Amino acid sequence: MITGNVHDIHWILKDRRSQGPELAKKFFAKEYAQNAHRFHQQLPGYQFTDLVGLPKLSELLGVGGIWTKDESQRLGLNSFKSLGGSFALYRYLQKQLGILGEDTPFSYLASKEVKEKVGDLVFASATDGNHGRGVAWAATQLGFSSIIYVHKDTSIRRIEAIESAGAKVVVIDGTYDDAVRQVALDSDKNGWVVISDTSWDGYTEVPTWIMQGYLTLLTEAQEQFGKAGIAKPTHVIVQAGVGALAAAVIGHYHALFEDDAPLCYVLEPEKAQCLYQSALADDGKPRSVGGDLDTLMAGLACGDPSPLAWEIIDAYADGFIVIPDELAAKGMRIYASPIPGDPQVKSGESGAGGLGLLATIMGNSAYAGLREQLGLDETSQVLFISSEGDTDPVHYKEIVWEGSSPVSKQYYNEY
Repeated sequence: MITGNVHDIHWILKDRRSQGPELAKKFFAKEYAQNAHRFHQQLPGYQFTDLVGLPKLSELLGVGGIWTKDESQRLGLNSFKSLGGSFALYRYLQKQLGILGEDTPFSYLASKEVKEKVGDLVFASATDGNHGRGVAWAATQLGFSSIIYVHKDTSIRRIEAIESAGAKVVVIDGTYDDAVRQVALDSDKNGWVVISDTSWDGYTEVPTWIMQGYLTLLTEAQEQFGKAGIAKPTHVIVQAGVGALAAAVIGHYHALFEDDAPLCYVLEPEKAQCLYQSALADDGKPRSVGGDLDTLMAGLACGDPSPLAWEIIDAYADGFIVIPDELAAKGMRIYASPIPGDPQVKSGESGAGGLGLLATIMGNSAYAGLREQLGLDETSQVLFISSEGDTDPVHYKEIVWEGSSPVSKQYYNEY
C-alpha cells in the first residue's frame, strides 16, 4: 500500500491483487448487463447518453484521451440514478409475480392486471436527491406510490424535483445516513417496500439489483468506445458516496476484462471519506465516518459505506483519492467552459470532481509524483462518469457563473 498527500489531496494506492474475477462475475457478469440494458430500452424516453471526448483538453493535459459519460441526459431526469431505481422496481415486481429472471415487458408491469396481483405497493427510499427522484419516477411510471426521505440540508430544488416525479417527501433532522436508518424503520412499521442503494445485514437483494441497473451506462460506454476504435479505457476515476456506482463500474470492468481491467480509482470528498478510511484500515471491513458530512458534492455526502459495495471495491479498486470541494467546482467550470473545439458538458457537483482532479495533477508540477503513481501519461485513456447535470440549478449557477468555491493557488495549473 502506498499513501500520500499534497495540499489536502490524499491517496491510497494498492498493488494489483491476484483476486480472480469470480466475485465480479457473481454480481456483474455479462448476462446481468444485457438483462438490464434490455429492460431500460423499453423505458419511455430511453436513449444512449453521450460518451463525450475532450481531445483539446487531453492534448493540453498530456493524456491520450479524456472521456466523459454525460448522464445529465438520462431519461430527462438529469442523473444516472433512474437506471438503478427502475431496474430494482422491475426485479421486485418480477419476484412478487413469480417470474424473476424472465424478460418481462414494461407495459405488462404497468398494467391493471399486475396491480391486482401485487396490491397497492408504496416504494420508499432515502436520498440526497438523485436516487429518490429516480425511484419516484419509476414508481409513477409503473402506477405505484412512493415516499422519499431526505436529510435537513437537502436543497429545496432537489426536494421539488423529487415531488415533481410523484413522491411524497419527508425531511428528517439529520444526515443522509440518518435518513437511511429512519426510512428503514418507518417502512417496517408501514409495510412500505424499501428501495435503497446501500445494503445492511439481511438487506442485499435490492442493492444488488440497483448496482446491476447501473451496468446499462457501462454497456453503452463500451459500445461507444468501440465505435471510437478504443477497446477500453486505461483508467477509470469514479466518485463514490455509499459506493454503489463505484462497485458497479469497477466490478463491470473486472468481470469483462478480468486481469486486463482498467486501473480503477475511487474518488471521495474530503468531508465524507468513508471508503478511503475503510481502505486505510486495511482489514477488509467497512468503516464509517461521522460529522455533518457538509460537502459541496451533495450526492456523495455519505458516512456509512454499503457493505455489499465495499466487498467489491475492496477486492478490485486500485486506489482511493480524497479531494477538497474546490476541485469539484474546478471540474464543473472546465466542463462548462471547454477549450474551443471540445464540447460543453453540464456537470453537477457530484459528477465533476474527477476532471478537476485530473486537470490539477496533470497541470501542476507539485503533483508529478501522484500522476506517475497513477500511471497517467500521453497513452492514457481516462473515463469519467458525469453522474448528474445541474440538479440544483441555482447552486450550479453560483459555482459556474458567480465563482463560488474558488480554487486555491496550490491547485492552479501551470500554463
